[in-house]
Amino acid sequence: MDARLNLFGNPIAGKFMKHLVSAGKAVESAGLPAATQELVKIRASQINGCGFCTDMHTKEAVHAGETSVRLNLIAAWREATVFTDAERAALELTEQGTRIADAAGGVTDEAWLNAAKHYDENQLVALVSLIAAINAFNRLNVLVQQPAGDYKVGQFG
Repeated sequence: MDARLNLFGNPIAGKFMKHLVSAGKAVESAGLPAATQELVKIRASQINGCGFCTDMHTKEAVHAGETSVRLNLIAAWREATVFTDAERAALELTEQGTRIADAAGGVTDEAWLNAAKHYDENQLVALVSLIAAINAFNRLNVLVQQPAGDYKVGQFG
């Protein structure tokens, strides 16, 4: 399978993605746990059917010490006992924030208030920003049918 466009070789795509990456780096100083960040990226990527991002963030999570049990259960997090209440709140916010078009009301007050119980204002900003950024990356990759499976940990720095 070949991508419809070469996002990694086109100068305009490269400039756009550089800005997305830069925007995503803003969340690093907010105190949102690294494991939560990877769970969010993986779950949104699963929902969006983005194989490239699912591959990348799963491999990055393993490299950072995430367990295969937790990674295998992300899509079934509601029934899994391996996630903290805070991680569950982040995953719920991720699902609702990723599926905005599926619900007329967008993210429910219940999901928001549950996340707010576990994360301070800066962490909530980081979480919302991270959900928006990974959805943007997912859409780029899905639109061009970016092949998945060949990502190497640390490939993009």
